[in-house]
Amino acid sequence: MHDRLVTLRDALKNFVEPSGKTQSQAHIKLLHWHIAERLVIEGGFDPDHVVPRPPLRVESTGSGANQRHRLLHDPDSAVGGELTILGGLKTKDVDVVVTLPQIGPCIAVSVKGTLKAFRNLTNRMEEAAGDCTNIHISYPNLIYGFFHVIRAGREGQVENSNDIAINSDGSITDGIVRYHDAMARLAGRQDVRNDVSRYEAVSLALVDTEDAGVVLESFPPDESSIHVGKFFDSIYAQYDFRYVYTAPALRKLTSRFEWAEDSPALAVDGSSAFAPRLSD
Repeated sequence: MHDRLVTLRDALKNFVEPSGKTQSQAHIKLLHWHIAERLVIEGGFDPDHVVPRPPLRVESTGSGANQRHRLLHDPDSAVGGELTILGGLKTKDVDVVVTLPQIGPCIAVSVKGTLKAFRNLTNRMEEAAGDCTNIHISYPNLIYGFFHVIRAGREGQVENSNDIAINSDGSITDGIVRYHDAMARLAGRQDVRNDVSRYEAVSLALVDTEDAGVVLESFPPDESSIHVGKFFDSIYAQYDFRYVYTAPALRKLTSRFEWAEDSPALAVDGSSAFAPRLSD
């Protein structure tokens, strides 16, 4: 499984064409690995601090201004699982988490996948708001992201009308549009004093069933605050603001790595799909 890096297309293709039972969550696990790898390669976080632990390892040489950090591909170091976080009301198993020593959990991403029965999206909205509130009560400084992927079945291709995401004319069904609008209102928390029921970043991605693994380009529109292309940038910006720029005394603990261009991990299969955080 870890002989190559997991691209977003890999993860989404596995989601819409699951080989295992959906009850086992096998259809969504590859997305957890992709996000974990992305937080390291693009985000600059130490793989030792990420759960699930991606198949990557840091090799540092030199010191001070001459220190270099090379990222290595290390399949044997991969460790799966979730992390249990102490919430204000109850504990919560979160899919992908970055935890810093001496500081605690600072980034968490809840990953959800919906294959059918879109009438239940109303319940998902309530769950999302409750989960976010629960975590932010205990950790108001934590950067919390909600990453939701939906299998975009087309009218005429699915048997149950409740499983249709795209109408015959190419428009998106009303239920999913309403869900998008509601989730957009739960996104964009900018400060620790803001509403605890809002996420720092939300992503809604409709996965095209005609081209498995590809995110539908027409919806959400580019200007949407929960467009998948804005998700990780929002997380990194909020992290730097809260944990680096406003806390200079902690920068040795919180600063993100910049990888050397000759890092071996940046040459393995699948790496071209990532935008690595490179040193100057």
